[in-house]
Amino acid sequence: MTGVGVARIAAAIEENVQRVILGKPELVRLAVAGLLAEGHLLVEDVPGLGKTTLARCLARSIGGRWSRIQFTPDLLPGDVTGVSVYHQREERFAFHPGAVFANVVVADEINRGTPKTQSALLEVMAERHVTIDAETHPVPRPFMVVATQNPIELEGTYRLPEAQLDRFLIRLSVGYPDLESEVRVVLDEAAGDTADDLAAVVDVDTLRAAIEQVRRSHVDKVVAEYAVRLAAATREHAHVRFGASVRGSIALIRTARALAATAGRDFVTPDDVKDVAVPVLAHRLVLTPQAELAPGGAAAVVADVLATTAVPAGPTGH
Repeated sequence: MTGVGVARIAAAIEENVQRVILGKPELVRLAVAGLLAEGHLLVEDVPGLGKTTLARCLARSIGGRWSRIQFTPDLLPGDVTGVSVYHQREERFAFHPGAVFANVVVADEINRGTPKTQSALLEVMAERHVTIDAETHPVPRPFMVVATQNPIELEGTYRLPEAQLDRFLIRLSVGYPDLESEVRVVLDEAAGDTADDLAAVVDVDTLRAAIEQVRRSHVDKVVAEYAVRLAAATREHAHVRFGASVRGSIALIRTARALAATAGRDFVTPDDVKDVAVPVLAHRLVLTPQAELAPGGAAAVVADVLATTAVPAGPTGH
């Protein structure tokens, strides 16, 4: 598969999702880039803006298996990962897979689950397998978690731990639609397309090949150094207690590769890195108490880092 082939796949998924998600082309583009990087997506915003709809549209656009987990305070870790059940007649334990055994897992309102249940996702998100009773069970590939969460100020929510936030490749915010798009949503509410109306536009084997092609995209050393300098600058910023980890630097390049592929390129430019810096890095930062109260929050810190870090010149392609 070539870069042009990946771009066609990305365009097909984007077009399919935008039949339902109106007026948010950049949001959809970044979400599709996350899928092509086989990364996990966190969609955060207030209720009623289409977070779950976006997650379901992405899942339904991809062939293979997908599942949905509604996180609630009484959800148990075993409901997510699966459990071993003793079969008395056969005198043995048998593993019963949980909801994570799918290609795309929609984790709805993930921060309404208790910290113990949230932590059940840590292993599978990082390593693509689940360990139950010392036995390892791999999940299908490709494997992606598309999680939604409400702002932590809302009642009945639990803050996601930093270790889990770091496992999400991208955090997106849906935001309010513009006037024209909201009017279209209101008029189409009864007669327009819904997530349930969408059919898959790419099968699992094709998506797997596209993900592999994205991984082979060329990254010049100067572009990689630029990504590392951006991540390192967050660690030294005056408003940051803990900056982006090495996983953040890796995530920048992974996402930039995928974004380049959506444009039909098999090489990454500094602009690709800049375009994904806020959604990739902002959720990985732990701010000082004063900075948490300031307008813009972590996104403003990343924007400041972008403005103060020199953009490299030189070759970016083969």
